[in-house]
Amino acid sequence: MLNLTADFKARSTELPGLFRDVFAASEGEDEGSTVGTLVQDLLKTTPDDDLQGVLALDGSALAGCVLFSRLSYDQDPRQVFLMSPVAVRTDRQKSGIGQKLIGFGLDELRLQGIDFAVTYGDPAYYEKTGFQQITETFAQPPMPLSMPHGWLGQSLTGAETPIEGPSHCVNAFNKPALW
Repeated sequence: MLNLTADFKARSTELPGLFRDVFAASEGEDEGSTVGTLVQDLLKTTPDDDLQGVLALDGSALAGCVLFSRLSYDQDPRQVFLMSPVAVRTDRQKSGIGQKLIGFGLDELRLQGIDFAVTYGDPAYYEKTGFQQITETFAQPPMPLSMPHGWLGQSLTGAETPIEGPSHCVNAFNKPALW
């Protein structure tokens, strides 16, 4: 039976390996290493208020995880979080776990009063969970994007107005190669 929880810190030692394995299987060893290191950095260097996460547990086994980190906009008081990275164990993919996990994570952000979520990835996948393509002028990313069509956003409050000003990401994401 699948269990969803926001207690991602309880399994934090397993998370870098989960992300490394999932991304290595789909994108190659280099990408797996990069994402595994990113997750390790997120967990070690990001202040608690700036990092959220949700897990999918299949019994006691970790089936998936979504991490959310704060994006700060200098000229906008709204709270914005970046949903990245997202991983579902390779033997559990294509079973709806990812979409359920993303929906649960977004609901958790809403409960905490977060206004907007952004992500950077495949529009065909993330649009299934309510994300829509946005422009860099609607919500400026913290770094230049290598694939601007993958910049996606979702209001968690119903307000669809642009987010003002330049943005800043948490330290772990402050690397141009990740964008």
